[in-house]
Amino acid sequence: MPRYTDWQAICVIFRLWRRQGARLLVGALLALAALACGLALMQVSGVRLAGCVLGEIIVTTALLRWVGAGRVTLRYAERLFAHDAMFRALADLRVWFFHSLARGAAAGLGFRRAGDMLSRLVSDIGALDGLYLRIVLPLLCACLTFPALLIIVGRQSLLLGLGVGVLFACSSFLVPWLIARSGRKSAEQTAHLLAHLRISVLDLVGGLREIRAFGAEGRMLARVQAADAALLHGQMGMARRAAFANALAFLFGQIAIFLVLLAIGGVVLPRLGALEGVSLLFLTVAAFESAVLLTRAGLQAGIMGASARRVVEMAVQPGAARSQVALHDAPENTHIRLEAVRFRWAEDRPWVLKGLTLDIPPGSRVAILGPSGVGKSSLAALLLRAATQQEGHIFLGGEDITTLRPESVRSKMAWLSQATHLFDDTIRANLLLGRPDASEQDLWQALDQAAVSDVVRSLPEGLDTWVGEGGVRLSGGQGRRIALARTLLARAPVLILDEPATGLDAQTEQEFLRTLNTVSEGRTVILIAHRLTGVEKLDRIWRLSDGVARAAAL
Repeated sequence: MPRYTDWQAICVIFRLWRRQGARLLVGALLALAALACGLALMQVSGVRLAGCVLGEIIVTTALLRWVGAGRVTLRYAERLFAHDAMFRALADLRVWFFHSLARGAAAGLGFRRAGDMLSRLVSDIGALDGLYLRIVLPLLCACLTFPALLIIVGRQSLLLGLGVGVLFACSSFLVPWLIARSGRKSAEQTAHLLAHLRISVLDLVGGLREIRAFGAEGRMLARVQAADAALLHGQMGMARRAAFANALAFLFGQIAIFLVLLAIGGVVLPRLGALEGVSLLFLTVAAFESAVLLTRAGLQAGIMGASARRVVEMAVQPGAARSQVALHDAPENTHIRLEAVRFRWAEDRPWVLKGLTLDIPPGSRVAILGPSGVGKSSLAALLLRAATQQEGHIFLGGEDITTLRPESVRSKMAWLSQATHLFDDTIRANLLLGRPDASEQDLWQALDQAAVSDVVRSLPEGLDTWVGEGGVRLSGGQGRRIALARTLLARAPVLILDEPATGLDAQTEQEFLRTLNTVSEGRTVILIAHRLTGVEKLDRIWRLSDGVARAAAL
């Protein structure tokens, strides 16, 4: 898996948001205009109030009215444009994330647990909405406020302007930077703790039947409670850090106000006139109130950096840089050849394949045997272009598979695995996943070939029968045959069968494999299994061991 720093991951996110760049820019300009109106409103209000107290006539009514109305209007428009742009940007991010998984990283999801995936899809991507709204916009506003304070206050008193400016810089830039730097590790730990809690909860809910059968309710509940307590402890630590940062920023603001009051009284600093002093006081209060947003942003920066890294590292597949070449369609010839293929799922994982060489002519029927973890499913992922080898070559019809469009390669290969998923939908919808344009006759023909059409016809709603989550309303053999029908519906010339009969009893397994022998005539069949049952029709057998294949006797 590629490794990214927080900043590199955030840059990837920003590049994905370029399509919404115009909307984000309009939102930022509106935010700056609303801030300018807000500062002007406070300053003019201070002048008007001081004039009323001192009995001086200050004509600011029209200015107050226009500045006040402008601030309200701009603030509303900024919220409208900025939030709309952010929702669109997050939608683009979710679509990119899903497409990235579908195009390559999905094959490695076996190394990810469902709760961790849920955290990345929901919490991590959701947290990134603050990247623009809570960091970029407040930072831009602070960059506008800082020179404005220096110029406006400095024109009345250079020493006071420098003092207020330094305090504002500490409150708006230094404190957030320090809190972001010190809280980065805590933010990352909190993200992992949240994922761990979701994993524990999903294990508890998904395995409730087994948990009750073995009387493990107390142990599993204690595990969830421990994960919850750890997350709460991490969140409390971050809350304390945020409270300290807010208190420090508030202290800087109060010192700045105190300096302005000293200047109004002529103590230590050069005296300011009453009208000028009160206007600067109101301006200072308004400026430091906006600085509080950046203090919060400093804490959130660590969270968003960790979230961006988790999202990007999941979605960007190993070897992606190798695919930056012109791709073309797969040839009609389906001769498969692997030459010295070396592959591992991530740089910190051991090699799965260590120089694998195979030759599978079109129409041949081969078996690849070996125990769990030896690399059989990794081979299927490589052939389906769901992963990319680090070394060596895979050829399809004489063409290097890395130069072919992944969807074109998959159109030549149909896959049936031990964990083939049936969606919580109708039999018809599950079959149409294999070929969306299939006719009713095509569906029944595929069910006939898979020897399950009689079962479907006997159901009250036929093809429109709901199969339940994971096909729970069907028996194991029925569900596997419907999955086979879906695979056959694709009409691919190559069948990759990855432990297709796992979980079936011996008799059902043999009947299922006999059906496969019948329906796969004329196609290339690559059977990946732990063992053979004796009913398979094969041309060649390889045993996979230590990352290489050795021929075995038929």
